[in-house]
Order: sequence, then C-alpha cells, then structure tokens
Amino acid sequence: MRKKAIWNGKVLAESDDLVKIEGNYYFPKTSMNMEHFEATDTHTTCPWKGTASYHTVKVDGQENKDAAWHYKEPKSAATVIKDRVAFGKGVEIVDS
Repeated sequence: MRKKAIWNGKVLAESDDLVKIEGNYYFPKTSMNMEHFEATDTHTTCPWKGTASYHTVKVDGQENKDAAWHYKEPKSAATVIKDRVAFGKGVEIVDS
C-alpha cells in the first residue's frame, strides 16, 4: 500500500516501499522531498536500533523541529531501516 507523509499541507515523502517498526513507517530516503528538511544536532539512542539523527521539517516558513529521524548506521537487528526515514510530531502518514 502506498503512503505519504504530510505536514502543513505538503508531501514530505511518498512510497509503497515501507517498513513499519514500533508503529512508525520508515520511508526510503530516496522518496523524501529534500527541500523540506534540515539536519539538526539532535541525536537519541535506541538500545536495539542504534543512534538516531534528526531533521527539522520546514514548510511555508513554518518549522517542525526534529520531526523526522533516521539511523545512519543501525545496529544489526535493525538493518532493515538503513537509508530510511520516519516521522513524528504531527506529521501525518496517509494512504496515497
């Protein structure tokens, strides 16, 4: 099933190649509309996935800090999400 990530009326990513883990859909990085993303210095650590890096989502002058994240070098148990991004903080995941 094809899904898209939307915030503030703009499509941030769209794909039918999705991985769902812990309730989050991970989209391929290649599906991202990069003009809406800016890397931040925020990092968190998950015991089984590894270290997450975050992006602020920017749409029409509004910012949603750390609303997207990815695992650049996921641990072996989470290699399925390498080169993928997930969304939170009000980003809607809807059917295309």
